[in-house]
Amino acid sequence: MDSKSRELDDHSQTVDSKFIQQHLANERTFLAWVRTAIAIIGVGFLVTNLHFTLKSSLSAASDLIATFIGLSSVGLGILTIILATASYFKKVKAINQQTFQTPKITVLALCIFIAMIALVLAFYFLIV
Repeated sequence: MDSKSRELDDHSQTVDSKFIQQHLANERTFLAWVRTAIAIIGVGFLVTNLHFTLKSSLSAASDLIATFIGLSSVGLGILTIILATASYFKKVKAINQQTFQTPKITVLALCIFIAMIALVLAFYFLIV
């Protein structure tokens, strides 16, 4: 390979291509968060649909809890997608600048919200 073709290769390489493995891993992580968000939304729809299918034997309090679980699951799913998208673009920049730090606060906040919905879900199944 002569110096002219090597120089041409150096100019055609982008910043993203220098860290391609990291960017591909970032994309896989983003897609995993989107799948998680879809699953959270699905659980909300499932609980609400199941609740109102069994409506004949349920109380007003359980109606309220089922509605809360459904709405909070959809809200948390949407929030997860928004945070995953913001995190993805923040990581792209951090990878290219080699200043990447793990998003501990985002992961912790989502885990707390999911745990709260799970506790309400457990309470719902105890009263039904």
